[in-house]
Amino acid sequence: MTGRLSARQILTPSGWVADGVVSWDDAGRITGVSQEGFDAASAVGTLVPGLANLHTHSFQRAMAGLAERRGPSGTDDFWTWRQVMYRFLDVLSPEDIEAIAALVQVEMAEAGYTASAEFHYVHHRPGGARYDDPAQTSLGIFAAATETGIGLTHLPVLYTHGGLDRRPLNQGQSRFGCDVAHFEGLYARIADAATGMPSDFRLGIAPHSLRAVDREGLEACLALCPTGPVHIHAAEQVKEVEEVEQFLGARPVRWLLDSMPVDERWCLIHATHIDEGEVRDLAASGAVAGLCPTTEANLGDGIFPARDYLQHGGRFGLGSDSNIRLSVTEELRMLEVSQRLLHRQRTVLASDDVRSNGRNLLERAASGGAQAIGRPAGAIEVGRLADLVALRDDIPFLDWADADTRLDSWIFGAEERAVSDVWSAGRHIVKGGQHIGAGRVRERFHRTMARLRQAL
Repeated sequence: MTGRLSARQILTPSGWVADGVVSWDDAGRITGVSQEGFDAASAVGTLVPGLANLHTHSFQRAMAGLAERRGPSGTDDFWTWRQVMYRFLDVLSPEDIEAIAALVQVEMAEAGYTASAEFHYVHHRPGGARYDDPAQTSLGIFAAATETGIGLTHLPVLYTHGGLDRRPLNQGQSRFGCDVAHFEGLYARIADAATGMPSDFRLGIAPHSLRAVDREGLEACLALCPTGPVHIHAAEQVKEVEEVEQFLGARPVRWLLDSMPVDERWCLIHATHIDEGEVRDLAASGAVAGLCPTTEANLGDGIFPARDYLQHGGRFGLGSDSNIRLSVTEELRMLEVSQRLLHRQRTVLASDDVRSNGRNLLERAASGGAQAIGRPAGAIEVGRLADLVALRDDIPFLDWADADTRLDSWIFGAEERAVSDVWSAGRHIVKGGQHIGAGRVRERFHRTMARLRQAL
């Protein structure tokens, strides 16, 4: 389905185009960006590239708020939160997983995400028994994306051990566990099922972490997915860094950089606790740092050294991870604000080339996120997918004459519901601020939550 869209302002790699037109072909690829044929009567306000949500565990959206009570020890952290997550996971059916994923994708789209990368590790039944179809839960993610129209990169997760000492998985991890042989069969089945997905679908792979996957598992993942995106959790927690150093003799990001072919198709999720050398070498590798500011704050993970990383030319994208919140602006804002608190300065992540903090953050996150999920998007230019986000022009904050100020106002000050329309690979999935399938998706989610409240 071809498309044509007029906008008062369009953000392109070469700057803003006033009173411009974007057109795309049947494959959702942009074929033109110009000022010819501008139609003021149908024009949207400000048009910007959509962001890829590069890291999400969709099911965790439904447990938002369940881990906010102080435990008896008084020292709650990521590891105590994880126990709550395991208990919640134990009651989810494949139908629940699909319903929650669809709701998350609707909320993502309404926030300005045009694509999502599902870091998918829930493969089995509660207790670890296999489904008749090993791809059962992945099929639910596929069905949700087909219904919502959001772009999808699927990342099946290999999770083999309970720690670097190769201890067995605990009960809470039983739905994740695969040895390499079983995972190879699971991955082949998922790849077969993916043949029915839209042409912009991507299949990658995710060795969960150095805690859960050894060198043999990493190499098996690279053999299974020789060209697609490779995502891995790395250096999220100090305890994790210490354990990796103890067993592998190096910090996790250092070990990956020295022992694996880390390049442009890799995405290191979090990478929070990295030293000066790791900052420099991760930036030089061309890999993407997958930052999840709202989740990292919610879990008390720590603050990624974004200022230094960007000064070395590092690439980053954004993910909503546990989905405690689904907001493009909140992720961007929290990334910058955390640096302000850390360095006691303002506009820390702006650059000399792009002095607008909002524009600089948005462009970098759009480019890095698209790279991380293997999606030819991230900018409004010919040849890219038409992943487009239109901002409302009836909000005072978003009607400044200067377009950069509009972005700064949207990210740092405007009200939340500022997105009017969203296109994913040319599919018009948000109109007038609401996802086109929001009603039925939310109704199904409400029924799912009613059942889960009874089960917990």
